[in-house]
Amino acid sequence: MAAKGRYEIDMCNGPILPKMLRFAVPLMLSSILQLLFNAADVVVVGRFAGDNALAAVGSNTALVNLLVNFFIGLSVGANITAARFRGAGDTERLQETVHTSMLVGLVSGIFLAIVGTSLAGTLLTWMQSPPAVRELATLYLRIYFLGMPAALLYNFGAAMLRATGDTKRPLYFLLAAGVLNVVLNLFLVIVCHMGVAGVGIATVASQVISAALVVRCLLRHSGEIRLDLRRLRIHPQRLKEILRIGMPAGLQSVLFSLSNVVIQSSINSFGETVIAGSAAAGNIEGFVYVCMNAFYQANISFTSQNIGAGRYERIRPILLRAYACVLVVGLAVSALAVGFGPQLLGIYSDNPGVIAAGMDRMMVVCLPYVLCGLMEVSAGSLRGIGYSVLPMLITMLGACGLRLLWVALVFPIPALHTIQTVYFSYPISWILTTLAQVIAFSVAWKRMRRKLEA
Repeated sequence: MAAKGRYEIDMCNGPILPKMLRFAVPLMLSSILQLLFNAADVVVVGRFAGDNALAAVGSNTALVNLLVNFFIGLSVGANITAARFRGAGDTERLQETVHTSMLVGLVSGIFLAIVGTSLAGTLLTWMQSPPAVRELATLYLRIYFLGMPAALLYNFGAAMLRATGDTKRPLYFLLAAGVLNVVLNLFLVIVCHMGVAGVGIATVASQVISAALVVRCLLRHSGEIRLDLRRLRIHPQRLKEILRIGMPAGLQSVLFSLSNVVIQSSINSFGETVIAGSAAAGNIEGFVYVCMNAFYQANISFTSQNIGAGRYERIRPILLRAYACVLVVGLAVSALAVGFGPQLLGIYSDNPGVIAAGMDRMMVVCLPYVLCGLMEVSAGSLRGIGYSVLPMLITMLGACGLRLLWVALVFPIPALHTIQTVYFSYPISWILTTLAQVIAFSVAWKRMRRKLEA
């Protein structure tokens, strides 16, 4: 039981902000390490395999997210379900959630591996991937998807640990995997001259290591989330609860990614230099995003545990502190990213055209990124109190629908047919969706409190 006190957090008692920071900072560092997997791929191919290889790896991002994010959304459902049962002290149902979640993660990963490797070429053709990079992009995508069983096992396992407040050990696991990823990247690309295949293999190897470590941790856990391989099975009621929360979250991510695929198709029409610049800038923006997303994850876990424990008076203070953290962190990190943009982009490519194209994106997308963080935190509170469909619908209409309309109606106007017009779809959709999510939470929480107090 020593491990429990050492790694886990009591989210239902005591001051909120110090515990939220204790939860979020390791998670932030973990997410940064995950991004470094992709960044290492992009940097190595950009420096040692050329701009076409850089564009091949970078142009896959939106498509990978489209196929993967639904299942990542299911892991959010698993996290919320487990956190509620832990807050309520219901060990039996928590155990059922753990074993159902891990099996769902494994099966989902196998499914993605089959679909991704089989349809890679077709999907890239639909995305209008330029012929010059399509063959390389297809090769990278197929190798990447072979690692999906390991990737989803890690995500579902880490979701179980987060439900107890343990965000430190996933950080340690990703650190070990990240070191392996970087070493293999350099060896396979520089020494073995394997190009995009080398970075793909390195990424898959690192995913296998992180998954093995998180599974080993759960197998040896001394608390309520201990994994017993003999008890792996789908518990229908727990699966229903995970899907009730996770499916809307996953569908929201898919819809979000679908709009990004459409955006990426528009970006692809500007050629390899703009694709490479956008890919590099997108990688840098990813670091800004995960710094804010750590507080979204914290908000979900804290809200879910307190709902399970009946500590309703803590829900609004949790949200307000998450907002404050996102504002401070988001504004600071995005300002630093843009301020050092040319130097950061220069890590990915020494081509002045690629750097200029990357700055075009960062000036429009990265500076107001804090709006995206506020949007996510609001949606997290809605999910934490039990509303999963509502934030999905808001995102579908406010973010995805608006972006699709923007590309269909505004972008084709001759005077506005520029890459900047494409990029402006992001901040405009964030503003409207954030306002809608804030209003939705206020209304939903008032209704829920009336029911609880009745």
